[in-house]
Amino acid sequence: MSHTIVPYLVAKGAKDAIQFYAKAFGAVEDFRMTDPGDGRIGHAELVIGESRIMLSDEYPDFGAVSPDTLGGTAVTFHLATASVDGDVAQAVAAGATLLRAPADQSFGERTATLLDPFGHRWMLSQTIEAVSPEEMQKRWEEETSA
Repeated sequence: MSHTIVPYLVAKGAKDAIQFYAKAFGAVEDFRMTDPGDGRIGHAELVIGESRIMLSDEYPDFGAVSPDTLGGTAVTFHLATASVDGDVAQAVAAGATLLRAPADQSFGERTATLLDPFGHRWMLSQTIEAVSPEEMQKRWEEETSA
């Protein structure tokens, strides 16, 4: 059994999504396959840092629908970064919507949450402090009891 998880995103307008991910997150397109019948992107692979994502246009007949068609998403992609503030500014300039501004968290990360123009939610995260799981729990309990 393989031990690698690769997210597969579906977008209305996959070609535009590829351009957005390149501008917003520095994604590099590895390859794409275009549907010879109607020109939709049937499959594309992008690399962001050391991670791969797959992407296609909608194919409702195969159950491949976007968050726009579903009315939202229950999934958030976590993108580790060296500079949350700079990367958030870059993504917003590329067309992302800022949902939660960058802020330091008690669990040792600086995080922000974005919604991309294709309905996918992203949490950008920068480690600012090494915090053990026990300390994370302690801090959470202190925050919620205050």
